[in-house]
Amino acid sequence: MNSPNLSVVLAGGGTAGHISPLLAIARAIRTDEPDARILAVGTAAGMETRLVPAAGFELTTIERVPMPRRPSLDLLKLPFKFAAAVRQARGIIEQAGADVVVGVGGYVSTPMYIAARRANVPMVIHEANARPGLANRVGARLTRHVAVAFRSTRLPHAAWVGMPMRTEISSLDRAARRPAARERLKLAADKPTLIVTGGSSGAASINRTISAALPALADAGIQTLHITGRGKQQLDGAGSPLAAPGYKQVEYVDGMEDVYAAADLLLARAGAATVCEVAAVGLPAVLVPLPHGNGEQALNAADLVGAGGAVLVRDQDFTAEWVEANVPALLKDPARLEAMAAAGRGLGIRDADQRMAKMVFEAAGEGNR
Repeated sequence: MNSPNLSVVLAGGGTAGHISPLLAIARAIRTDEPDARILAVGTAAGMETRLVPAAGFELTTIERVPMPRRPSLDLLKLPFKFAAAVRQARGIIEQAGADVVVGVGGYVSTPMYIAARRANVPMVIHEANARPGLANRVGARLTRHVAVAFRSTRLPHAAWVGMPMRTEISSLDRAARRPAARERLKLAADKPTLIVTGGSSGAASINRTISAALPALADAGIQTLHITGRGKQQLDGAGSPLAAPGYKQVEYVDGMEDVYAAADLLLARAGAATVCEVAAVGLPAVLVPLPHGNGEQALNAADLVGAGGAVLVRDQDFTAEWVEANVPALLKDPARLEAMAAAGRGLGIRDADQRMAKMVFEAAGEGNR
């Protein structure tokens, strides 16, 4: 664009899965257009109220309008609440003088899409999950500028661009960073290393299984860093923190790039960001999809598993016996680990944020013709 007056409104929020790509897109726009005016729109109840200002971007909010799950008075009120949210959204778009609206899904995005269409402002949509959410299924019918993180995602006009991610991850050289990462995480430099994470809130079933499998992992000479999630410390029968040779547990790690560099194998849920990040950096993974919801995590993992970059285990099959039978053998098979890493790298996309910025500039340019 090369225009100091470019105004971009980004809509999305609620969870880190929406906010992280939104912020990556915002940073890429700001890198290419330092004078661009960027405004994020979320709801007052989402994580964006903390994460967006912390990242240095302006945030405004509109009312959250969830779809009631069963017939109720709230369902009768829905059309009026949604209309009010659309009016709020249009006011934000007009006040910002938006050249383009970028949406990443979530409750806030649908009224923003409708408002942008009514205001004749170009839209760009990014869908992070293999199974699109309702907001982006609606929005994709209102614009030709649609991007998806997974090649298998089905949306009108979809272009496969990958998952926008922090540059600390997209630029990661795992081998070069490994010694410093293991030192920072207080891990031995030369042991086969398993890192387990269920995300910032933890995953109870994964935590239970890893705790039960510790003797087998320790006997195999594997060091395990167990990121349990905040408030999910694992305790033994006496109420003391769980301990075993080569085992270390923490509730949270600030900077997943160090986790990705330090691990020989990652064991995690199959959230969209995790799947795309391990592919991009070439990290072999065991993925245990969340068993609840609409099955989207298993779909997120499908392309990477099919390419040979990860192993998929159903939550109900992920037992201490499974870990004992599979994880030590995998960690002691360097050829297989390298083949998995290569498969991930072949599927991973590191410059999705830049691809999204280019799409944003193109859409804004069309709107200004």
